[in-house]
Amino acid sequence: MKQISIHGYRTKYEDDAYNGVRHLLEDLQYEEAKVFFEQARQYRSAQFEDDFEGQYTLSYNRDGTYTLSKR
Repeated sequence: MKQISIHGYRTKYEDDAYNGVRHLLEDLQYEEAKVFFEQARQYRSAQFEDDFEGQYTLSYNRDGTYTLSKR
């Protein structure tokens, strides 16, 4: 599992979720991406789609990191 900082949020992901990482980093502005991280922290997960209809789940981990996975 790889780890990256997305707008300051430590996020783990597998290779198959890279387009979701790219979407959060490059396609969305900070304030737009922040909504998903806050929802994941509050409700344990947040679901979203990228521009190519790839479906992802962002989950909040007990250690304060996030995990991004492809659905």
